Amino acid sequence: MLELKHVYKTFNPGTVNEKQALVDLNLSLQEGDFVTVIGGNGAGKSTMLNIISGAYPVDTGTITIGGVDVTKLPEHKRAKFIGRVFQDPMMGTAATMQIEENLALASRRGKRRGLKVGITNSEREQYKEMLKVLGLGLEERLTTKVGLLSGGQRQALTLLMATLQRPKLLLLDEHTAALDPKTAAKVLAATEEIVNRDHLTTLMITHNMRDAIAHGNRLVMLYEGRVVLDISGEEKKRLTVENLLEQFNRVSGSQEADDKLLLS
Repeated sequence: MLELKHVYKTFNPGTVNEKQALVDLNLSLQEGDFVTVIGGNGAGKSTMLNIISGAYPVDTGTITIGGVDVTKLPEHKRAKFIGRVFQDPMMGTAATMQIEENLALASRRGKRRGLKVGITNSEREQYKEMLKVLGLGLEERLTTKVGLLSGGQRQALTLLMATLQRPKLLLLDEHTAALDPKTAAKVLAATEEIVNRDHLTTLMITHNMRDAIAHGNRLVMLYEGRVVLDISGEEKKRLTVENLLEQFNRVSGSQEADDKLLLS
């Protein structure tokens, strides 16, 4: 469903601020894979999501989504393949519009629009059922302006909107990092339920190693712009934070791994 082949990305090349963000990055996801991605600050995690979504062009290499080479496609043309939730809860919703209006926008994305007015009663019932999954009581607040919701409620709504049309690829960029622990746990539980229910191919960046171990069927670790660990199956189920750090130190050949990961 996703294939990155020999991807390189350097920012500010030829200057004193030159930074190699991705170095010969190779990654392949099968349909339905739920991959958690960890790594220290500057490891290339967010850059990887940005080159997949088309926010940044690659220097060299290829990106394929669902068998389609999207390497040269601009961001807006890749949008039909991708759902994305950012770290900032304010980014994925329209604050001045109601909950039901935000969901209607997401459900009509990419479709032809006529002069038919408003949201139907059957759509409202559908939205209520969707919102129940979140466990936040939003199904009873369809006409509430989104700007009045808490950050956690908005982030949960953004998740629902991003997955409403079952994208080929779901990108989650530290989508619980700005939330309090209790709300983050609720959003992660909703994420797990939606991803498993709809069999969505998902890349989830997280700064929390325990979350990376607990969620998904596969764990990938980036270091200096390349994949240094790729763990799945029974090996992932047996992982602890301690032996994950130990493996990282071994494959990266660097004792700074502990600090980079724990501080990120």
